[in-house]
Amino acid sequence: MKKAKDFRDQSLEDLEANCKDARRDLFNLINEMKQSNKVEKPHLVRHKKREIALLLTVINEKKRLA
Repeated sequence: MKKAKDFRDQSLEDLEANCKDARRDLFNLINEMKQSNKVEKPHLVRHKKREIALLLTVINEKKRLA
């Protein structure tokens, strides 16, 4: 999992694109869980949620400074 300092170097557009991709991945993971009632790596859901929260935090910081 990346750190906040890794995301702070990216542009706002890149951060929003990464956030969109992370949300899509989370959606797919949750759907996979619901369909098969089993996931090989359930910890990935938590990691994706944290990544989304981190991305949103950095996006809001950049918007506040701009």
